[in-house]
Amino acid sequence: MTVYRFGPHIIHECQIFFKSKLTIGVVNLKPIALGHVLVIPKRNTPRLADLDKDESIDLMLSAQQIGNAVEKHYNCSSLTMTIQDGPQAGQTVPHVHMHIIPRKKGDWENNDDVYEELDKKKGVDNEDRQPRTLEEMKQEADELRVYFS
Repeated sequence: MTVYRFGPHIIHECQIFFKSKLTIGVVNLKPIALGHVLVIPKRNTPRLADLDKDESIDLMLSAQQIGNAVEKHYNCSSLTMTIQDGPQAGQTVPHVHMHIIPRKKGDWENNDDVYEELDKKKGVDNEDRQPRTLEEMKQEADELRVYFS
């Protein structure tokens, strides 16, 4: 079994619901909304500019596929897809990753509040948010994995 890392964190196989040649889709340890997932290059690299051309293409094509599945599974009407590229942009894990967050009308009072929510929660390093259990993450990953079998 291949071990994947997300910056300094180990990604458990049960968290992975999507794999391409260069990218994985994982459920989020501390999501800000139901269905908030991450798209991560397999190679551990801190910044978007560090990806090579093939990794960049694969990341975006994978995000498109994953977004389609998330939108269907969570019956949402839109997606917020964002990359926080570097610490001053709010990146808390030094590994390129794209957030995919299902969106529905009225989910945040102001549409762009989702970005404040991402920033204030400080990702996996936020001690105020309780991490989900491996079993909870496995259940969600199992549900999403069927879209890619």
